[in-house]
Amino acid sequence: MAEQFIESTLMDGYVGGPHITETQTGLANQGLYGPDDYVLSAGRKAEAQILTNNSIRIFDAVFVIQGRRDVIAANDYTDVSIDNGAQGMNRNDIIVRRYTKDESSEIENTEYAVIKGTPTSGEAEDPAVTIGDIRSGALEHEMKLYRVKLEGLNIVAVEPLFQVLMDMSTLNAGLSDLINETTTTEYDKTVINFTSAWSTRHCEVYKTGRIVQLSARIYSGTILKDYEYTIANVNTEFRPAHETPIYAVAGDVYMQNLVPCMCLIQPNGEISLKASGEQKQYVDIAGTYIV
Repeated sequence: MAEQFIESTLMDGYVGGPHITETQTGLANQGLYGPDDYVLSAGRKAEAQILTNNSIRIFDAVFVIQGRRDVIAANDYTDVSIDNGAQGMNRNDIIVRRYTKDESSEIENTEYAVIKGTPTSGEAEDPAVTIGDIRSGALEHEMKLYRVKLEGLNIVAVEPLFQVLMDMSTLNAGLSDLINETTTTEYDKTVINFTSAWSTRHCEVYKTGRIVQLSARIYSGTILKDYEYTIANVNTEFRPAHETPIYAVAGDVYMQNLVPCMCLIQPNGEISLKASGEQKQYVDIAGTYIV
């Protein structure tokens, strides 16, 4: 004898007998996947293949129709029939995954269906599909899958209309990449290789994704006016894609009596410096750029 059904709000627990309803499962799935219609990232994800101008094959998928999971077995498929087009006429048909519920027996079912559009000599419009609220007890709802465009007798396009949800592993990988792109890492001065003619008083380098921030004070005896120096080379992962100017200014030992400089970082990593004005000893460089 079948066990008596027990009414309970506790889905994930033992209450002494069968107690989970399709309504509870549907509502819980809406909370997990979302309230609308989706294809999950499994199998061939309802891939469509045109067989003829009257037939389209829909491959396996896991549908979630307002919380109702609808699973087509792996490697299975269904051939959907499309009515003939007409010479000189355009038409849009919509392939749907149709959910129905029998009002008396409360038995639910899903199937493929084609909503045929109206032929026209101009630009074809999509036919209306039935949109119901399963949560509120709707007896029918149609999930749009594909727009089939016919021009004359020929199917010229099959356009997907559904959303594919990413699986958790893909989401986790994407989040990990995002975290890496937004995490700031501090590097020591060895990522910038100053030439032997230059000494560093301090050098700080930070990298956040593709954004590099650097700041340094360097010293080289006497910096000659209007003379161009190659002061350093940066490691490969810190090199910009294009020639990039950064801030630079020269001064005396106390960084007073400042004079402007031109400082460029090249894609090959070379940092060049050209001072103007009076002779100085110290240079401050600072910049933010994209690699």
